[in-house]
Amino acid sequence: MSDFATKGMETRRRVLGDAHVNRAEAAKSAADAPFQALITDAAWGHVWSRDTISLRERSMLTIALLAGLGNDHELALHIRATANTGASETDVSEALLHVAIYAGVPRANHAIKIAKDIFAEMAKGEAK
Repeated sequence: MSDFATKGMETRRRVLGDAHVNRAEAAKSAADAPFQALITDAAWGHVWSRDTISLRERSMLTIALLAGLGNDHELALHIRATANTGASETDVSEALLHVAIYAGVPRANHAIKIAKDIFAEMAKGEAK
């Protein structure tokens, strides 16, 4: 395993949590193993593990990008991950205001609904 892959797995676990990563690793097959290796190395090792900005800031950027692109499943995953990144509900709200202006009100409105639902689950201790 390369240094980026090792660091990537550490960061992935720190952000998404051991339970999520363990489920993903257990579900990995020959069909998606190369993809899993790619995202662990590139996204988590090369991008998320950099020390130029904080995990909180990366979390806010990622949430805004996912919302702007309409990637709802990944958006929900990263909103849940705010419990580990230090991004607050207010931070997410601010990021989604930017989505409204730069990516469109319908995208932001939908993302806000997802965020409200996830934060309500988290407040009740129901988040996965």
